[in-house]
Amino acid sequence: MTGPSTLRERKKRATREALQSAALRLALERGPDNVRVEEIAQAAGVSPRTYNNYFQSREQAIVAGVAAVRAAGIAAAVVARPAEVSLGDTVVDAVVALYTDSGDHPRDALLMIAASSALRACYVDAVTTIEEPLAEAITARCPGIARLTAQVLAAGVGAAAKVALRQWLHATSEMPSMVGFVVPSGSLPDLVRAALTPLAPALDAAAKP
Repeated sequence: MTGPSTLRERKKRATREALQSAALRLALERGPDNVRVEEIAQAAGVSPRTYNNYFQSREQAIVAGVAAVRAAGIAAAVVARPAEVSLGDTVVDAVVALYTDSGDHPRDALLMIAASSALRACYVDAVTTIEEPLAEAITARCPGIARLTAQVLAAGVGAAAKVALRQWLHATSEMPSMVGFVVPSGSLPDLVRAALTPLAPALDAAAKP
């Protein structure tokens, strides 16, 4: 019974990835306001009805592509960090790096999000997509941590990042005038670190044999 279920999940995941990839590509090419749901569905090779099974708006699909790439980046950073670095520092640094412009992130996509109030609102909600890959990365790095514990820790990290991002966006009154959504230094990375730091002791405690 697990075989068909697994296959269905793979197909669903592939469809979601195709839709969010198409949405992001079209939005970057034409601007988000010039992209229709029907065009995203066509580019992904599915019907508009199928599209509606995955996303409620074009904005959701656009930001999902960005969020998925960055969530995968966090997970990879957590797994790759040297074992002698504590789990708390590893996770906090990985998430903070998500909001620090190192030149390796999809800057054009983030600038596009910054210029649109609708995209910004969706992106705040999409931040929690880091939870599943982060939980997997935590268990991979620390095999002794129970799956449920890893999920709870990852959910706490996702919630803290969401609160920090929402507060930063609320405090920023003139988003389009900014140089960029992700800044080399300044309030957003600092705010994210401040929000995540209280979780570090719990991460470290969970990682102890």
